[in-house]
Amino acid sequence: MGNDEAVSTARRLLKLRESEQPRLNRIADYMCGKHASVYVPKGARAEYRWLIERAKVKILPLIVTVVSQNMYVDGYRPKGSDDNAAPWEVWQANRLDARQHGVHRAALTYGASYVVVMPGKPVPVITPFSPRRLTALYADPVNDEWPIYAVEDRLENTAKGQRRVVRVYDDQARYTLTGKPDGSQLQMDGDNAVMQHNLGVCPVVRFVNTDDLDGDGVLGEVEPLIDAQDQLNMTTFNLLMSQQYAAFRQRWVTGMAPPLDDAGNPMEPFRSRVDGLFVAEDADTRFGEFGQTDLKGYLDSREATIRHISTLSQVPPYHLLGHMVNLSAEALAAARDGLDRKIDERESLFGEGWEQALRLAGLAAGDQRAWEDTAAQVVWRDTSARSLAQTVDALGKLVTMLGVPPQELWERVPGVTQTDVGRWKKAAEQGDAMGRLNGIIEKQMSQPRAVPVSPVPGAAA
Repeated sequence: MGNDEAVSTARRLLKLRESEQPRLNRIADYMCGKHASVYVPKGARAEYRWLIERAKVKILPLIVTVVSQNMYVDGYRPKGSDDNAAPWEVWQANRLDARQHGVHRAALTYGASYVVVMPGKPVPVITPFSPRRLTALYADPVNDEWPIYAVEDRLENTAKGQRRVVRVYDDQARYTLTGKPDGSQLQMDGDNAVMQHNLGVCPVVRFVNTDDLDGDGVLGEVEPLIDAQDQLNMTTFNLLMSQQYAAFRQRWVTGMAPPLDDAGNPMEPFRSRVDGLFVAEDADTRFGEFGQTDLKGYLDSREATIRHISTLSQVPPYHLLGHMVNLSAEALAAARDGLDRKIDERESLFGEGWEQALRLAGLAAGDQRAWEDTAAQVVWRDTSARSLAQTVDALGKLVTMLGVPPQELWERVPGVTQTDVGRWKKAAEQGDAMGRLNGIIEKQMSQPRAVPVSPVPGAAA
């Protein structure tokens, strides 16, 4: 694309981005604690507004965290092999052991996230993106594997201030345009404006939280729970209001003429407070108090809302409420069943995205075989809530009762990484080799040696 075509394409793609940004920004606000306010009556006092600011229970980030912390890509294996495929070196070089979590969290939060794979030295570069920074355009958003175009939009700090950087990706190159922060005066960014990748596909891979066959857009974990979050905030605000004004026993007084202010208007004779004491000189004055408000109803209502959020999100209540009764191993597994099923589904969806990205990384590295290997699969770490002793006991029974080779089960031990498994296998191979060598030596040592025979005196030579 030339300068004019690149600018027009960028403006068209940026226009398409505008329609989804309000929804994404609203989700981002709720993740940061910028929730919609509860009702504020006209003329509300500062104390009232102070309580509103503190009536926010930020539970939505925890929903995303619980799911994300159970997802960890631990390897990329060709079919029938225990060793990682060549693109795994690209994964390691791009620090994706850690950066993968950002991709998972963005997809869980917004419903989609992206990675861009570009050729580089010494290895291809894999860059994760939130949908707030990158948007991909598909001819068929349901069935197409690769987009037609993708646009990246961000503000960049320079010595002269901020500028807007827009990058457009197609199946042959990446085009970089710069302009003012408001998006005006976009133009190609000098001699380095075009970077040819010649991959034959737009080098953008999309990760989706759900598989939407209607093409109406995918949902994350946060948006369906926003109404429940607002309900939880409202209940918490009512609880704080009751604590502030009604939990403390309000006192009353009768038989006393109220004092007057300078304008002759009656005033409250006493300022009710926790550390205050009412005293009257008139013998006919009587004092009393109103009963305090029972807060249990508010607490029960808030807990019921949290349990409702737990049901909608399939996150066990003990994660959100912070307490649990003594549960057996079977009861704990049953409580996690919905979460485990949800994690399995997300791993299958995100796994396809990582496999697509690693195949593309192989192509960008010039490895045609890795690009054509559609049977290779990512390996997810087992994060199930089981004790180490229970797991090892089960794995031991697989070895003794079913004859499964022990080395095939090492990676299923909780907390064991692929690096650990590789080191163990290497040590086992060295041990086997040393064992064979010792066997040969022992065999040779155990064989009877030939006894030399002395020559007979006078025999012919």
